[in-house]
Amino acid sequence: MKMKLGLSTYTLTWSVGVPGYARPQEALTAEALVKLARSHGLNLLQIADNLPLHLRTEDELLRLKRTADEHGVELEVGTRGTEPELLLRYLAIAGTLGSSIVRTIVTTPDLAAAESHIREALPAYEAADVVLAVENHGLHTTGQLVQLFQNLNHAHVGCCLDTVNSFGALEAPDHVVRALSPYLVNLHIKDFDIRRVDHMMGFEILGTPAGEGRLDIPQLREIIAASGKTGVNAILELWTPYANSVEDTIAVERDWMERSIAYLRSVHFMEEEDNDYATRNVERESL
Repeated sequence: MKMKLGLSTYTLTWSVGVPGYARPQEALTAEALVKLARSHGLNLLQIADNLPLHLRTEDELLRLKRTADEHGVELEVGTRGTEPELLLRYLAIAGTLGSSIVRTIVTTPDLAAAESHIREALPAYEAADVVLAVENHGLHTTGQLVQLFQNLNHAHVGCCLDTVNSFGALEAPDHVVRALSPYLVNLHIKDFDIRRVDHMMGFEILGTPAGEGRLDIPQLREIIAASGKTGVNAILELWTPYANSVEDTIAVERDWMERSIAYLRSVHFMEEEDNDYATRNVERESL
């Protein structure tokens, strides 16, 4: 099974900027991320809520679309929340940027209210042929999200399945992937490790490069293949821990990104992109 692999604003989160920490010396823009993805042989970028697109003017969005088109990179848009006005605003942004999905997160414990909000926006999504991808984010259990998707029962809403987020709901990745894969419309690949703290009384869940942690990526591939969802896009995300300074952490996350891409390519998880293009441009692009 091969899927189209892309980067996200949550692949290089420290390079974009993390609230509460020093700003990067040169924070990555969406345009820079487009070029970075292409220089690594990828033609997909998901721009999520940590680089909010609704703060851009229409002219700025059009310039971003031109940059993506010039580099042959498909854009996906993301936000957080289910208020109808927000979902419709991001549907318009998806139209401008040519995104086939809008990824979002349910931010209220009240799933019934979120369901009502989504129902209100769904006719417009259907008319535009854009899919609303609701991410599991730890606030709700997998069972609750399955019930949400069953209640909505609509071809233009599904799951943006994150492999690690549901630890927040005390659920392991294999259970989450099996339960949510029937509703899969977008995948976030995020690897992890679990370690005891130094005094032995407790554990930490930490990110790792893809293929270097406890996420069973071959099993993930098999489950998705069995569900018949092999045509969805896969987005690499990283939980890179802080390392001494923001600039040191940026260097770590860039290294993790490269190791992750290399691993996913080695196990044939991703489609083969135009790697000649990457070779020609990796030295030319100054990011």
